[in-house]
Amino acid sequence: MKKTIVIACATGVATSTVIANRVEDLCKKNNIEYQLIQCKVPEVGSYEDRADLIITSGKSPRKFKAVTIKATSYITGINDEQTDKDIINALQNN
Repeated sequence: MKKTIVIACATGVATSTVIANRVEDLCKKNNIEYQLIQCKVPEVGSYEDRADLIITSGKSPRKFKAVTIKATSYITGINDEQTDKDIINALQNN
């Protein structure tokens, strides 16, 4: 079953692209079918009903219906392997 992953950052461009590239690699390595949606954080609400996972580059402004993971570690390089595990776990168990 294809998973819909929403990736959001402040502008919906630079940081979300870095995160999207990492998530694409994770999905491919773990044989997870996926669809990525990149957007600005304020736009997440318009996608949350169809999202299996929401990944943000920072703090979320509110709680969303889907599992939400903050992936700041992909920018800082600190604890990025744990973020990988959290994302794979969320996709395989939701």
